[in-house]
Formats: sequence, C-alpha cells, structure tokens
Amino acid sequence: MLLIEEISGLPYAEEMQRRILEPLGLRDTAVPGTSPELPEPHAHGYYRYQDAEQWNVADVTRQNLSLLVGAGDMISTTQDLHTFLSALLGGEILPAPLLDEMRKPHGMLGYGLGLFVQDLGPDHGTVVHHNGGAPGGFGALMISTPDGRRTLTAGLTTGDTATDPAQEFPKALDRLIKAVFRPEQAGSTQPTA
Repeated sequence: MLLIEEISGLPYAEEMQRRILEPLGLRDTAVPGTSPELPEPHAHGYYRYQDAEQWNVADVTRQNLSLLVGAGDMISTTQDLHTFLSALLGGEILPAPLLDEMRKPHGMLGYGLGLFVQDLGPDHGTVVHHNGGAPGGFGALMISTPDGRRTLTAGLTTGDTATDPAQEFPKALDRLIKAVFRPEQAGSTQPTA
C-alpha cells in the first residue's frame, strides 16, 4: 500500500478505484478506510468467547478494517471477486510476463507473488488461490484454474457455534475444491458461491 501511494502520489483507495474497480465494473467492492459501515445486504461476523463458565457470542460485524491496510482493507461480493479473479487470470489486468510470475510457485508454500499455486493431484489438476479474511470470522474464497476459466468464489462467516474452524475448515475446503474442480466440471465458467 505504501509503495502504491509513494509511486502514484495518490491514496491507496483512489488508486484501487481508478486502476481496478472502475475498469472492471466492480461496483459492489469498496475500500472502506476507517469506516466500520457495510453496504446492505451483508453477512454478519461473530466472535465466540468464554466468560467464566459461560460461552457467549458477540456480533462483530462492524469493525474498522484499516488495521489490515492493503492486505485486506476491502469489502466485496462473491460476484465481484469472480469478475476480478477471472479478469486477472484471463490477462486483463497485468502483462503476460507478470501474470506468469504470479502463477509460478516459489518455496514450500507454492506462493507465486500474489497467488498460491496448488497441485490437487492427477484427478483434479492445478488451482491458484488467494483467500482472505478479517477478524471476527469473515472469510473470502477465490480459487481458480490457472487460466481463470473456472472459478470458485465464496464468502463465509464463523464464530457462532462451538465448532472449531481451525480443525474443520481445512477438511471441508479440501472436499469443496475437489468437488468443484473435478475433471467433468471442465469448461464451466459460472461463479460458485
């Protein structure tokens, strides 16, 4: 974020609007800065905590996302996430050499300069993703074939049940990805939410 502001001379939110959101028609995506307001309709995020022997759940939907700065200071819809990911991987945002670098895995985590590259095995191929989240159980999934022709985008919230997301989410996500990116799904370009 600071690099963007230093080079452009404009605030991060303005550059995002000018270079990404407006050209792609992402009208339901915003960079809220310090505002805790959410456009309607929206999901609710929850935080489950224990006070003495009593378990409680608090609605933590309204929050100041500026603590995430350029790493997640954004509110969007699954449709806008689908549009963005398809445009990025379809070559509409970056020149081909930069996009190739993003899709090239580096290190043990398979991070490719903005995207994680994951081999799902011989029956499912390769996907790229960069999921995100915010405190209070908000999460967003952006997963795609490397060419952007088939994507999975979803929004999720956690925290309102006793289920431990750290234990259950990875297993559920693995099943979901393998179901969506089965070979017989090839050619589908519809977003999945």
